[in-house]
Amino acid sequence: MLLFFRFKSIQSSIAVAFSCLIVVTIMVTAWTSYTLSTESVKKNSRDYTYQLMGQVSSNIDSYITYMDNISSMVLSNYDIKEYLLKRVYLGASGKEDLKQKISLQLNTVLNTRKDISSILIFGTNGEFIPYNENIKLNPQVKPAEQSWYKEAIEAKGKVIISSSHEQNMILNDNNNVISLSRELSSTVGGEKLGVLLVDLNYSVINDICNKFKLGNRGYVFIVDAAGNIVYHPEQQMINTNKKVELVSQVMQASGNSFLTSEGKNSRMYTIKTSQSTGWKIIGVTYVDELVSNNRELQTYTLLGGIALLIITVLLSIILSLRISRPIKHLESSMKEVERGNFDIQIEIQSPNEIGLLSTRFNHMTTEIKELMQQNVKEQELKRKSELQALQAQINPHFLYNTLDSIIWMAECDKSKEVVLMTASLAKLFRLSISKGQEFISIFSEIEHIKHYLTIQKMRYKSKIDFEIQVDKSILANKVIKIILQPLVENAIYHGIRNKEGIGHIQITGVRKETGILLQVIDNGKGMSLEEMNGIYEKERPSVQSSGIGLQNVDQRIKLHFGTPYGLSFESELGKGTTVHIWLPVIE
Repeated sequence: MLLFFRFKSIQSSIAVAFSCLIVVTIMVTAWTSYTLSTESVKKNSRDYTYQLMGQVSSNIDSYITYMDNISSMVLSNYDIKEYLLKRVYLGASGKEDLKQKISLQLNTVLNTRKDISSILIFGTNGEFIPYNENIKLNPQVKPAEQSWYKEAIEAKGKVIISSSHEQNMILNDNNNVISLSRELSSTVGGEKLGVLLVDLNYSVINDICNKFKLGNRGYVFIVDAAGNIVYHPEQQMINTNKKVELVSQVMQASGNSFLTSEGKNSRMYTIKTSQSTGWKIIGVTYVDELVSNNRELQTYTLLGGIALLIITVLLSIILSLRISRPIKHLESSMKEVERGNFDIQIEIQSPNEIGLLSTRFNHMTTEIKELMQQNVKEQELKRKSELQALQAQINPHFLYNTLDSIIWMAECDKSKEVVLMTASLAKLFRLSISKGQEFISIFSEIEHIKHYLTIQKMRYKSKIDFEIQVDKSILANKVIKIILQPLVENAIYHGIRNKEGIGHIQITGVRKETGILLQVIDNGKGMSLEEMNGIYEKERPSVQSSGIGLQNVDQRIKLHFGTPYGLSFESELGKGTTVHIWLPVIE
């Protein structure tokens, strides 16, 4: 990964680093926002469902309270108590009339309440008072053995409400009902007279619960305090175990809601406990419906994240470009310095680390430029000093040999030759000194070499001959002194001296388009290509030479006039050598 994210450009590194940081931040922010939004929707839905369950509980409590009032009204009926107490004075006919009267009263109550399925009274002595005299009991079912009967007796006058069940007391009547039962007792003595049974239509609870919608698949169901299902919209499936509710978790729940882990079918159970009946009203909602706009929320979050990502990446590129621009400018300035441009200076735009680095760079280039200029001056002074030292070396051997030749000619009474050589020697030294001037005219340089060749010709007698042909138009041109003598000296000692026959040296000078060309041409032994290529490396001062070498002449010309000028050679083995001296035009 480190190798993958290793970039050559600091701008790319900064841009990628910023982009990665921004992407992570956006992803974390988007996920956090999405999670918080989802949790907020769930919480709001849970609170809303809990409020709905409170309304359902309130409606059921009101209904049960009303049914309790009806049961209280029935229990307070004097005729019912008289009938169940078996008053002897009533007689058989009177008792039957009283029973019909009670049935009529119960039927009146039943007719006024469509939500009541039946009202029955069972006496402890086996008496039975129906709401309709045509009703017949199921002979297979004994009332005293039913749970609603037993619980009512044990409750001692309190209302008992059963869970939903199939009505089995009345023959040929199998409706689902919720039973309300209550013990009947005498006013005096508290004698147990029987049990009142009011069967409530199951549809009543169903209507109450169905008024409240919990999404497309949500529903409400009710369990009693013992965990028995009182009501369920799919009661038939519950009875056949085709559908199972998490009743045990409902009964054990510490809060008012919990979530199931069923993947896409995860449900949220919201629980509200009725204060009057002890029933638990449970609202079941499906989580995927709670966040029905989940996909839309995801899409908006994704699009928002992508938009933010594009904006932030562009900003990171702009920022990285802004940060890296001074560094790139510094890099380009360094490249200019590498090319030899030490005049470049960086503009300081800010006092940060890059600004400090640019300041150091400016100081560095200034110091390098000064050091180079100082070095050039020192080298120039050094070469001039070396030249002066080399010029001083002309005297010993050359002067010794020349004076020896003069002595020899004087002894031979050759006065004319003595005068000529002495005069040439004097003029040679006077031109060499030239009042300390570095630059002289070509005319003076030609005069200098003419005297030098005159002395050499007299020394070597008929061994050397020379010829000078220089255009008059260039005689006034300025040139550094003593550039021809080393070349002529090199031609004599290395080209002509060991050659059979007369050695001929020709000096020419013409003006060209690119400058002035002086030539020293000899007919000596010449050089091979390898010798010519290594002429500077193999060259060294000899005992008889002046010590001012060819390389020194070439370097002096380039030092004063530049690299386009200097020496070049043409030579052919056995035929001679031509030295080209290129000089600028300096009037």
